[in-house]
Amino acid sequence: MTGSDEHVGRARERLTALLVEASTGALGAAGAHVAGVYLRSGTPGLLRLATLVGLPGQLFRPWWRLHVDRPFPVADAFRLGTRVVLPNATEMVRRYPQFAAGLPFQFGSVYTPVPGAEPSFGVLTVLLPGTADTVDELPDLDRLCRTADRLGAGLRGLVAEDGDAAVAWEGEPVCVRPPAPRPGPVRVGRFTWDPVTSVVRADDRLHSLLGRAPAEFPGTGAELAVAVTPADADDVLTALHETAAGKPPPAPLRVRAADGAPLLLELWPPGAADPPLVSGIVVDPGPSAAADGAADLLPEGVFCLDRSGIVRYANPAAVRLAGRPRTELLGRPLWEAMPWLSGPSYDDHWRGALLARGPVHFQVRRGAAEGDFVALSVHPGSDLVTCTVVPASRIDPPVHLSPAAGPGAVGRSGGSSMAPLYRPIALAIALTDAVTARQVSAVVMQELLPAFGGRRLAIYLLQDRHFYLAWETGFPPGFLAPFDGVGLDAHIPGVEALTTGRPLFFESMRRLADTYPGLALDADVGSRAFLPLIASGRPVGTCILGFESERSFSTEERTVLMALAGLIAHAMEKARRYDSEAALARGLQQALLPRRLSAHPQVETAGRYLPGTQGMDVGGDWYDVVGAGDGLALVIGDVQGHGVQAAATMGQLRSAVRAFALSDRPPDEVLSGTNRLLIDLDPGQFASCCYLRLDPATGRARIARAGHPPPLLRAPDGRTRVLEIPGGVVLGVDPRARYPVTGLELAPGAILALYTDGLVERPGADIDDGIAALGAALAEAGAAPGRRGARTLTGVADRLTAMARHATDRPDDVALLLATRRPGAADRG
Repeated sequence: MTGSDEHVGRARERLTALLVEASTGALGAAGAHVAGVYLRSGTPGLLRLATLVGLPGQLFRPWWRLHVDRPFPVADAFRLGTRVVLPNATEMVRRYPQFAAGLPFQFGSVYTPVPGAEPSFGVLTVLLPGTADTVDELPDLDRLCRTADRLGAGLRGLVAEDGDAAVAWEGEPVCVRPPAPRPGPVRVGRFTWDPVTSVVRADDRLHSLLGRAPAEFPGTGAELAVAVTPADADDVLTALHETAAGKPPPAPLRVRAADGAPLLLELWPPGAADPPLVSGIVVDPGPSAAADGAADLLPEGVFCLDRSGIVRYANPAAVRLAGRPRTELLGRPLWEAMPWLSGPSYDDHWRGALLARGPVHFQVRRGAAEGDFVALSVHPGSDLVTCTVVPASRIDPPVHLSPAAGPGAVGRSGGSSMAPLYRPIALAIALTDAVTARQVSAVVMQELLPAFGGRRLAIYLLQDRHFYLAWETGFPPGFLAPFDGVGLDAHIPGVEALTTGRPLFFESMRRLADTYPGLALDADVGSRAFLPLIASGRPVGTCILGFESERSFSTEERTVLMALAGLIAHAMEKARRYDSEAALARGLQQALLPRRLSAHPQVETAGRYLPGTQGMDVGGDWYDVVGAGDGLALVIGDVQGHGVQAAATMGQLRSAVRAFALSDRPPDEVLSGTNRLLIDLDPGQFASCCYLRLDPATGRARIARAGHPPPLLRAPDGRTRVLEIPGGVVLGVDPRARYPVTGLELAPGAILALYTDGLVERPGADIDDGIAALGAALAEAGAAPGRRGARTLTGVADRLTAMARHATDRPDDVALLLATRRPGAADRG
């Protein structure tokens, strides 16, 4: 080994030690039984599970790697740098439905970023018993944050010495058994026995252990034997004499005291001392030995695992049912010791027991023989998992559970099929959030390729009887360009897979070349799969998977891949419809939003609109400034929903409000008239709105509100407040609704802010907090005279929308309208 290799090895040992220390420390810090650390890897955007304490690693292989842009709590904690707390399964389902679908068990969890450079080093994760649904928070977790901070400090030290690569994790996680609960004190009493005189001398601890006062303690070997174990006194006396003759028992004698408690008796022969005395100790090993001894006598099989999946105990009945010697069971992972208890059919049962920590009962087919089923009950604890197993025929009444379809499944350490590592339902769930062709392709790359060990992916979509490349990764630059735009008459595998509707699997590049002579190949070795994408009988395109080494495709894998291809095809078809509708909606919305706002020499206005980034990325938010008599009308509104319908409804409402404003109707009549119009149109939607009529000369304003967030007003001196204006219900609900009008005065230099809820609403946060934060930002934006753009209203608008503009995850669209009277405006009484 070179000096460089030794240095790398030592660095890896130091990193592992830091991670294990933090993981085990997190158990005590959070009162948890499971903890782990995800770290950045050498692959950009990919986190890997580095350590896992309290769970068998092989059982949780699907979660060994996570992409930072997936909708999972680990990814959010890493990407946003904030702690994610999920107190129970209800909260998990509400916030992370995809994650909850993969682990549908009752537990709580906390994800704490490990601070470091930007972004963070990783995420410290703990799993806890779930709280009741009525409880919003887990107990105080400041100790967990301090544990993450200490880990971050240690990782920064490694980076300072060896660079960023020192804390990048590759490969499998290190799985650690959680620290065992500290056992109770073991009591030991000592004695000597003179074989010539039979006199026994004992220390005070033996007196206490046997419950005898020193004056009551027996004085002979025979009396000692009876005091230690009345039932086996003869055996103890025989052992004393044989030890005196130089033949002590080869192992401690297991005996039982008068109350039935197990004891251990160990003897040593006389040495060179005079007189020659036999020495001995009596040990009370505590309750665990009593439990083991009791379990040894049970007729049903009992075995115990630690929380890393290692078999620690098996009674004789369990040994017989396992069909293997006890020495081949103890100290081995369950999936090696009893392979018939492992496999996809049973993994969820084990996960449920280990995560939900409640008893789980199921049946298992032990062998190939018909009816060779056993009934298994799993009882998890904080340190050990206790299992009972009996032949299913002995269950009374019989337990009718769904056994696995086949005999003993291949253990996690064996078998070549990779398909069981990936379930079609997981991809289906992930595809529900993908709405564009690019998003669908990204999900396929992130979810499908790792599950089957693929390195290359290409997706071609059919349009006007030609193939066009929608997505590719892993292929040499420019290699796929000649195939872009080929027609359906081309003799290439991607086209023929779609036109025939049959997938094509090539175990080697040589077979591919033999089947398609003259076809350009991107590699000399490897294997390829060409999957037709067909949705509801309509051809959509072709998905190409590339593998770097030669491999076969089992029947199970081919079936799973074809099922996944069907999911991808339907997602792509939906994405294409979305793209068409989105293009139409964007065009419609751009045409309906005002190109410029009505101007007035005494009033300055500024508006901003940002579309949402989730689902249909256009919505029904709008704003407008309209000349109304000798004044100005300012309006902002929000139509419920997104897409073409919302944009169309928004256009109709904007036109109605403009018509009312141009006729200089009072604010309450404008909202009442617009409300009745929306109900008459009956688009199945409702809208919020805020309408203000301003006299630029005096600054007097009259305002009405229909279910819309309250405006903000920043005074010239910087004080900012929420205008608590009474309002009516949203438009489109009640034809008799009334909208009260409130008076307001806008001083020169003051800034009035109208906005939609997309600017102030955040998932999991109170909207009042968002409004308060916007008010604080408005107060700061109008100050700081030295800041560029701070004195212009457009600069203020840009600063108030900066955070929303740069957010990649914007669930709703945003509209903002600001107005101020120019400082030179003269008020008229």
